[in-house]
Amino acid sequence: MFAQLMKQIFRTKAVSSKDHGELKRCLSAFDLTLLGVGAIIGTGIFVLTGIAAANQAGPAVILSFVVSGTACAFAALAYAELAASVGGCGSAYGYSYVAFGEIVAWIIGWILLLEYSVSVAAVANGWSGYFNNALHAIGMGLPDALTKSPELGGIINLPASAIILILMGLLIKGAKQSAQLNTAMVFVKVLAITIFVGVAIFNVHPENWHPFMPYGWFSSLPDGKTVGVLAGASLVFFAYVGFDAVSTAVEEAKDPQRDVPIGIISSLAFCTIIYVIVAGLLTGIVPYSTLGVDHPVAFALESIGYHWASALVSTGVIAGLTTVMLVLYYGLTRIILAMSRDGLITPYLSHVSPSTQTPVRVIIITGLIMSIAAGLVPLGALAELVNIGTLAAFVLVCLGVIVLRKTHPDLPRPFKNPFTPVFPVLGMLSCGALMTFLPQQTWTRFLLWLGLGLIIYFAYSIRNSKLNKI
Repeated sequence: MFAQLMKQIFRTKAVSSKDHGELKRCLSAFDLTLLGVGAIIGTGIFVLTGIAAANQAGPAVILSFVVSGTACAFAALAYAELAASVGGCGSAYGYSYVAFGEIVAWIIGWILLLEYSVSVAAVANGWSGYFNNALHAIGMGLPDALTKSPELGGIINLPASAIILILMGLLIKGAKQSAQLNTAMVFVKVLAITIFVGVAIFNVHPENWHPFMPYGWFSSLPDGKTVGVLAGASLVFFAYVGFDAVSTAVEEAKDPQRDVPIGIISSLAFCTIIYVIVAGLLTGIVPYSTLGVDHPVAFALESIGYHWASALVSTGVIAGLTTVMLVLYYGLTRIILAMSRDGLITPYLSHVSPSTQTPVRVIIITGLIMSIAAGLVPLGALAELVNIGTLAAFVLVCLGVIVLRKTHPDLPRPFKNPFTPVFPVLGMLSCGALMTFLPQQTWTRFLLWLGLGLIIYFAYSIRNSKLNKI
């Protein structure tokens, strides 16, 4: 009985190049690179840079970004190999199904659902704040009742709900239209960053970089709070969440085996360079201790008297957060589509509209749920769940490269992760280490979410899996 159960839950999918043919192949390597940039440059550069500098790492937040970026680079190389060889629109979920079996794939898929959905709703809350600030600047600000959740004394966070519904309509129209909006928004936010760099580079005061590493690499304060470069790295890791969304676009890439690895690696490299430059300039123009605000880049420019530049950067923030939501929302729908096709969740969600060639049912259902959550629930602490879930997925993707090299040595690999198994092992170790720096409360919530997922798997998925009918 036990042996039979183990055989069931660890059954693996065959590596298949079969093309479902329902989603439209319309995205180039350039589109995918911009998709990655759209997902990565947002909350991290415009919010977390200042918070991590003020509260955890000081000017050495530059090193925090380098540490997180390095961990992500190892994971990105693993994603690139698996996206090129295994493919499928389910990202780490699909890779785990081939490498480890159904139960691990389900757990990763369940984690990714949490990562993407909470990210979209949380970023929508941040977008709402910046959007309402812009309305106030022109004398049209919304009242608190329409910009705060009931728990914070309002009725509904209307802008947060509305932006998700707008993105829902855009995603229904098609991936190419979504990519075109993303391209325009990426241009706006890169222009905003360029303006910041152009102003800041002439206003740096080197004395602001001393002491460079006020909290060292890692230490604990008497109140239990962790500080230092490594603690900062575990926080700013959120800045990189989303590059893996590129791998969910395999079915809509024109030449997935070539274009997806280019999109993943190019977007991550570009964004890491941008983060390091902005973090260095930000802590150079004002004292790091003043940056613990929710709009540090705009605040720093205001502090040195450049109000016009601050206003332009705020416009870039609104554009930046819009693309983050768009790409993560897109990734969420493709993962659900893959899980539904495999029978692990209801087949009702695997329908693709013949007219738009998009999974309209998934887009509408998830959009309505996230819109309600963004409007009615303050999601502050839940954002940490995104980090721990993403890091867990990265660890398994790196392990998947090693496993598949052993179990499928003859699998065509148009892109090969160099120095395997060294790089995948370094990815597992670095991402696993960052998980240990997250708060205990985050681990507790994460384990509760996993527990709920396992209940659903054994109550429904194990019996309805397509592999169960073979």
